[in-house]
Amino acid sequence: MTARKPSRKSSRKTAGLPVEVPAEAPVETPAEAAVETPAEAAVDVAAAPAPAATTAKAATAERARPRRADAGPPRPRRAADGQGAARPAPALDGADRGRLLAGDHHAPHDVLGAHPVPGGVLVRALRPFARSVTVVATGLRAELHDDGDGFFAGVLPVPEAPAYRLEVTYDDTTVEVEDPYRFWPAIGELDLHLIGEGRHEELWRALGAEPMEHQGVAGTRFTLWAPNARGVRITGDFTYWNGTGFPMRSLGSTGVWELFLPGVGEGALYKYDICRPDGSHTVRADPMARRAEVPPATASIVTASHHRWQDADWMAHRGDRPVHEAPFSVYEVHLSSWRPGLTYRQLAEQLPAYVKDLGFTHVELMPVSEHPFGGSWGYQVTGFYAPTSRMGTPDDFRFLIDALHRAGIGVIMDWVPAHFPRDDWALAEFDGRPLYEHSDPQRAAHPDWGTLEFDYGRTEVRNFLVANATYWCEEFHIDGLRVDAVASMLYLDYSREDGQWSPNEFGGRENLDAVAFLQEMNATVYRRNPGVVTIAEESTAWDGVTRPTDGGGLGFGLKWNMGWMHDSLQYVAKEPIHRKYHHNEMTFSMVYAYSENYVLPISHDEVVHGKQALVTKMPGDWWQQRANHRAYLGFMWAHPGKQLLFMGQEFAQGAEWSEGHGPDWWLLDPSYGASDDHRGVRTLVGDLNAVYGAVPALWQRDTVPEGFSWVDGGAAEDNVFAFLRYDADGSPLLAVSHFSPAVRSDYRLGVPETGAEGWVEVLNTDAARYGGGDVRNEEPLKAEAVPAHGRPCSISLTLPPLATVWFRPA
Repeated sequence: MTARKPSRKSSRKTAGLPVEVPAEAPVETPAEAAVETPAEAAVDVAAAPAPAATTAKAATAERARPRRADAGPPRPRRAADGQGAARPAPALDGADRGRLLAGDHHAPHDVLGAHPVPGGVLVRALRPFARSVTVVATGLRAELHDDGDGFFAGVLPVPEAPAYRLEVTYDDTTVEVEDPYRFWPAIGELDLHLIGEGRHEELWRALGAEPMEHQGVAGTRFTLWAPNARGVRITGDFTYWNGTGFPMRSLGSTGVWELFLPGVGEGALYKYDICRPDGSHTVRADPMARRAEVPPATASIVTASHHRWQDADWMAHRGDRPVHEAPFSVYEVHLSSWRPGLTYRQLAEQLPAYVKDLGFTHVELMPVSEHPFGGSWGYQVTGFYAPTSRMGTPDDFRFLIDALHRAGIGVIMDWVPAHFPRDDWALAEFDGRPLYEHSDPQRAAHPDWGTLEFDYGRTEVRNFLVANATYWCEEFHIDGLRVDAVASMLYLDYSREDGQWSPNEFGGRENLDAVAFLQEMNATVYRRNPGVVTIAEESTAWDGVTRPTDGGGLGFGLKWNMGWMHDSLQYVAKEPIHRKYHHNEMTFSMVYAYSENYVLPISHDEVVHGKQALVTKMPGDWWQQRANHRAYLGFMWAHPGKQLLFMGQEFAQGAEWSEGHGPDWWLLDPSYGASDDHRGVRTLVGDLNAVYGAVPALWQRDTVPEGFSWVDGGAAEDNVFAFLRYDADGSPLLAVSHFSPAVRSDYRLGVPETGAEGWVEVLNTDAARYGGGDVRNEEPLKAEAVPAHGRPCSISLTLPPLATVWFRPA
């Protein structure tokens, strides 16, 4: 690092207070340049490892005499006849001295700070680059002796430790600061006990950087779990990234390290300088950081929330109806590319209105946890507790969620507990040994993405992830977690060949640790957060994904139906003349439709990397592609299960999605000649959601067989699928999808007896307003006493080409 000299008496702000920076200090200027800010009141002194008693009279006198933050050094009364002069202190043990300088001391408070000794109180400070250090207290001013290497020490001729501060002088600057080594630990015994057991459900309140007032002094408590470390120091912009002066103390067998730094406040940048077991050092971002720098910068940022939530009504009622018995239509969004360049607060002005206009009940946000590489779309997380800073602060993100809630829109967030990247400033071998990842290299390495898998069998790691799940729900009011890549967690042989994996204790391929973790996560989230839903992206036939944990299931609320997605997309990609040979690909989903509680996803994964956008998957000319696209959406919205559609597909974008530029909004610009084609599809999506939300038959009995009945699932020659949906009262909706380009007149379908008024169209994807040919069934269709499809009554209707039509009893 190249040294530089700040301007003479330059100043900067930390925790809202001006701090003098020594003018001649190199880059490795000591920490107090920013940390050591004059406080308004003195506090009790600490004698390591715990504070010594302080006289109430002295403390009261100091508190009664507040000083301005920009005032110069205090002018205490000097003791008569030289009383108060510090005597030389006994020489510091060589081992302690070496370990403090090397950054591998586990108990710096035993050496630094104030300690009672025969004949007085020994005060020792480690202040690199300082010219002198003076102890300042009421009635006392005693300069400490320079012991070299940044150590200053002396014995004060007082019976007990006074309420003191340190006056630190550099070449041409003097600052008065609090001594971090006179403070008790700022984390409680219960917190440490729960961390040790891996049961701290609010882990973010115990670990990380927490701005607070401790022993009457404002500052930040830093706590870190690093059980393999020989020593840990705090480094940051307030130390010019030299951590020598701020070693942390180990709090016993928990593996937690702690230090309270007075004067450090919100906005400070920091990392941890960790001494590995082999004596080498690594500088790491905080795994528990609630805010991070904008990538590619990697420092953690001290932060606290000041957002005032305005969604109390939403939060109180979001759980009134179980999600599997409620309308649930999801718009999937990659935030940073939906409207590129918008901040969270700017998104709050546009996204809720757009989603509400289209009638979606929820948005699903692709991972917003901090990640270094934008091309990962957020799926390679380095900051599990920090919303990405690319679009603003954590409170800005809260503002966006608040705005969505006030618009009546739920927020689901993609959550990625399956793996993490190998960046050397993040989680990989965090304290010099495998910690968050499994110790077995074969178990740790994720074969598909070059990342590392979490060690779900380690209680502290499981706690880190379980607490993270509830953190997003409680701190950000998230309404649902869509858990990414569940299948890769469940199987020991996932993407591995023979010899690359070892069976579990029962000889099976199931990852029992991952199963236990997912069960604990789901049980904890549902217990603590009423109304929240968890959703599994699970691509196999694992039994019981959405079965409750007390019944042996994983405990998710919903599961993505990857089989339906794959089969149905394969069907519609065929030329209509060939579809009759693939008819079962559209009907097979009903064989297992009630084995789990399903979401039908057309997600980002299906419109990238050569898979083409949804409309472009369709065969035929542009008119037929759009017609197929509309018919498919009509089939999807009527099929049992909830719906999810990725951004851009709601207006039939023809190009694949790219995180670099997002959806092609210009297709909707009236100046574009074909804009009506795209606007028509978007209008259809809005109408699908409107009818869907108003007709309980389409969502109320999604997860029970009584909510569905085939009318004709075998009309392969006609490319027709006809079925009935029922609500809890038995009221039906008839859905007919016709995937042939021909018009079929007088097409007869068996229907339930519903009275004399007949059946009326409630939605037709061939309507002119959607860009179709407007082949309609204008009048109510009377049910005739003509048996068909096993029913005594039937209707005769006209089927538009490449269209889905919904009917309800008049």
